[in-house]
Amino acid sequence: MKAIGALKALETSDEQFLTDLTLDKPTPTGRQVLVAVSAVSVNPVDTKMRLTVTDETAPKILGYDAVGKVAAVGPDVEKFKVGDRLYYAGSSQVDGSDEEYQLVDERLACSAPKALSDAEAAAMPLTTLTAYELLFEKMHFVPKGNQNQNKTLLIVNGSGGVGSILSQLAHWAGLTVLATSSPKNFDWLKRHGVDYPLDYHEDLLSQIHDLGYQQLDAIAILYAPEAYFKVASELVKPFGHIGSIVGSTVDLPLYLIKNKAASFDWEYMFAKSDANYRVHTQGKILQLACRLLDQGVLESTLTTNIETGINAANLRKAHQLVEAGHTLGKLVVSGPFNGKA
Repeated sequence: MKAIGALKALETSDEQFLTDLTLDKPTPTGRQVLVAVSAVSVNPVDTKMRLTVTDETAPKILGYDAVGKVAAVGPDVEKFKVGDRLYYAGSSQVDGSDEEYQLVDERLACSAPKALSDAEAAAMPLTTLTAYELLFEKMHFVPKGNQNQNKTLLIVNGSGGVGSILSQLAHWAGLTVLATSSPKNFDWLKRHGVDYPLDYHEDLLSQIHDLGYQQLDAIAILYAPEAYFKVASELVKPFGHIGSIVGSTVDLPLYLIKNKAASFDWEYMFAKSDANYRVHTQGKILQLACRLLDQGVLESTLTTNIETGINAANLRKAHQLVEAGHTLGKLVVSGPFNGKA
């Protein structure tokens, strides 16, 4: 089968390289399904993991969003059969989706939304799982439609991949959503469930106070938590939540929220599969999202589809776009695996 692997950087360059490979097609065991991949999304985690590749781990197969059809099933598989169309994020502990045939634990996967194309569906799993776990499992809002009336959520970096589905899930659940972005993306925010777009160039506290909010139930910091923690500590209500998906470059001053008895929540989508902890819940989350996507309650956050095939050249282009840090929504690479090893 064809695949794309990440290699260790050359000594004369800071750039890590992706290369086309030819590998043996794997055979599923246990609860694994073998998926013939047709579309993959590139996330910041791909670029970060690429930078950790060493001589010992190269070539590393990245890719943590995929859509494809089941080509074979392991002997203990219960949920799926050959020919089923799935979407999933998978696990960081095994080869990713940048390969023609990928092994996936059936508990991490779900039937793909029928209303979405392969590219539209491939944009969704990792960010949906991240947003759901942060909002409902860490911040403890109720994961049902319109069940969180009079609750407020601020999203820092609302137009990125996670922010664009987090706002939709929060809106579905009944929260009032505030989110930051550049003003040019305000229409995107409103389309994706944001009640009050905020200009990240301007003073955040004053903008929120001008809207009549002195404190908020929860703040999701999806960019540079060290830059936003102080203002979040001023805004969060007693017993409220501040959460982040991004590591901080410095120690965060958690003492600032001690007297509010507020919580700080880290979210890392791979924590469950890394620790074999409640892994079945990720398939169930994707099942709920599939229903809401098919009903039109949620919509895909796909904005860019490189549809000329899954190969090293197209994935390099996708990695560079994601690393530039200005991606709106999600970026997908789709089509046949057509690289030359």
